[in-house]
Amino acid sequence: MAGTNGKGSTAAFLASILEARGLRTGTMPSPHLASYTERIQLGGQPVSEAEFAEAVERLRPALERVAETEGEPTEFEALTALAIAWLAGRADRLVIEVGMGGRLDSTNVLDLGVAIVTNVSLDHTQYLGATVEEIAREKAAIIKPGNLAVTAAERSALPEIERRAEMVGARLWRLGQELRIDWRWRGWEGSELDLEGPGFRHRGLKAPLLGSFQPANAALGVAAAEGMGDATPAAVAEGLAATRWPGRMEVLSRDPVVLLDGGHNPAGIDHLLADVPRLAAGARLVLVFGAMADKDLPAMLKRLRRLEPSAVVFTRAASAGDRAADPQRLAAMWDEGARVREPALDALAEARRLAGHDGVVLACGSLYLVGELR
Repeated sequence: MAGTNGKGSTAAFLASILEARGLRTGTMPSPHLASYTERIQLGGQPVSEAEFAEAVERLRPALERVAETEGEPTEFEALTALAIAWLAGRADRLVIEVGMGGRLDSTNVLDLGVAIVTNVSLDHTQYLGATVEEIAREKAAIIKPGNLAVTAAERSALPEIERRAEMVGARLWRLGQELRIDWRWRGWEGSELDLEGPGFRHRGLKAPLLGSFQPANAALGVAAAEGMGDATPAAVAEGLAATRWPGRMEVLSRDPVVLLDGGHNPAGIDHLLADVPRLAAGARLVLVFGAMADKDLPAMLKRLRRLEPSAVVFTRAASAGDRAADPQRLAAMWDEGARVREPALDALAEARRLAGHDGVVLACGSLYLVGELR
């Protein structure tokens, strides 16, 4: 499963449907929020620390042989090998997210029958290409001969995915064409959707994840389950309704409402612009923001200004180390009145105080930040 945004949510919807069908489902979410063991999960439960350590020791000889002949494996390459080795024989189905891109990602050694490209926008341009078309070609490379490919990609990205599917002889289901969706906003309860596709139809599905972008992710998850032959009406309805995806438009607490979102690029911030004003409904809005230094920070901040927050508190996630953007730099890029607080929990406490009991605190910009706050 590849895409600029939405991979995690789509994977969560799909995995929940498969679990509701009674299938043991292995996943490899990335990045983790609290513990590194979250990177390998079976049935929504992370591997234990003891099992993780044991799996590393079993894999160590193979990693050492690779290091001697091919060079030191990257951390993500080692983790991918570790996850596949541990899940083999335990999982009935695998739902695997690409780490970055697709063509050269270590997860691309797998062919799981259904390839999902959620969407494509500019991100990781130093590695994947300077244009949406170039990035789309990298992501579309996960589509293999005989696959079913499912996508919500639009505009200039979609032709690249269509070309790849045609080149390798894969079937292609496109949201808005083969897949037709109608959905209704349900505020803090999420959304409700109807979905039709080749040979299937679902009505009144409840998708509890917040955000106007989530119905599309839910539709991709349902379509993938249908393409795998694992969807029943009951599994689809129960699985969607039971889906949880921490750190993505997640209500952490109330009084005031604290909303966490790991959107980590301009496209992710765009999703917030569509939903936070409706959810906040005129309440006092305070932002907590911290991001990685390699992101398009000016573009992200420009978008956040459109939320017209009452106050902004900049911080950084300690877990991000030197990769985190300096909050003083972020404050200098903002208008007057920006505050800086470290560590991140102090920033959240300050934001809660500024918001008051009836306000809304939105903490966003990085999954590292969201994980630390959770």
